[in-house]
Amino acid sequence: MNSYDDLINNAPVEGQQQAGYTKEEFAARKKASREAMFALSDSTALDIAGDGGKLQKYLDVQSRFDRYSAINSLLILAQKPEAQRLGSYEHWKAQGAFVKNGEVGISIMEPQEYTKEDGSPGVGYNVKKVFDISQVDARKMKAEPPPPTYSDRQILAALVSKPPVKITSVDYLGGNLGAVTDPESGEIRVRRGMPFTDIFRSVAQELAAAQLRDAPGAETDTNFSAYCAAYVLCKKYGVDTKEFDFSNAPATLEGMDAREVKAEFSKVHDAVSEITGRIIRHLDSVQKAAREQGAR
Repeated sequence: MNSYDDLINNAPVEGQQQAGYTKEEFAARKKASREAMFALSDSTALDIAGDGGKLQKYLDVQSRFDRYSAINSLLILAQKPEAQRLGSYEHWKAQGAFVKNGEVGISIMEPQEYTKEDGSPGVGYNVKKVFDISQVDARKMKAEPPPPTYSDRQILAALVSKPPVKITSVDYLGGNLGAVTDPESGEIRVRRGMPFTDIFRSVAQELAAAQLRDAPGAETDTNFSAYCAAYVLCKKYGVDTKEFDFSNAPATLEGMDAREVKAEFSKVHDAVSEITGRIIRHLDSVQKAAREQGAR
C-alpha cells in the first residue's frame, strides 16, 4: 500500500492557510490531501473485499461509528481500527480534554456544501482531522452520565417498532430458519420459541433486506448486504455475533472494483441507519416514559 503520511500528517487545519504558501499552493495541497484519502479508501475497500476477516473488522468499525459514512469507516479502519470515540481537536477541548503531544490525527472526509457557478447547490469534500479518546488527556474531561441500559425485551421491541413491513410469528419455518420474507406479500415471518439472540439476528437481517429492496436502484439479491447489516446491528446492540461467518465474502465481492465495493458498503450503512433510527426513537420513548413515571 502506498504511503500517504507526508500528506496526512502535515495536512493543514481546514479553513486555515499555512504560512509560506500562496493561495494556489494551499489549494493544491488540499486537493492532493483529498485525493490521497480517496485513494486510501479505495485500496482499503479492495483489501477488505478479498479477506472475510478484514471485512468483519470493517463492520466492527461501522458498528461503533454508524453515523459515519462508509468511506470514513474505511479510513478509520486504515488508520486506527481500534478507535472507540472520535472528536476534533476543538471537540475534545470543549469537553475539557486535550490532545496529547505527538498524536497524529485520523483523517476523514467532511462534506462541504457550496454553490456552483450556475447557482445550483453542490457538495464537495475536505479532509478533517479527528482524534480517538485514547489520544487525549481526559483526566479533566467533563463527566458524562452513563448510557441507559435496556433489557433484551426492550431492545427487541425497539427493533420491530414501526417496521416497513408486517412481522408475524409462525410455528414452523422450513430449513429450521429463524425468519423469512414472503416473496409475494413482503411479510416477515418469524419462528416462535427462539431465544433473544436468534430472534434479533434473524429479524434484523430480514428488516435490512426490506430496507435494501426499497432503496433507489435496488438489486434483487440483497442477501449479502442484509447479512452484513444484521452483523453491524448485533454488534451495536450487544447481541452475540458468534454465528456470523464472512469466509465466503471474497467470492461475493469478486470482480468488483473499488467504487462498486464502496457502493455495497454504503448500502449496508444506509440500511443500518434507517433501522437504528427507528430503534433510537423507540428507546427514547421508553426513557421518556420512565422519567415521567418517576416524576409522579
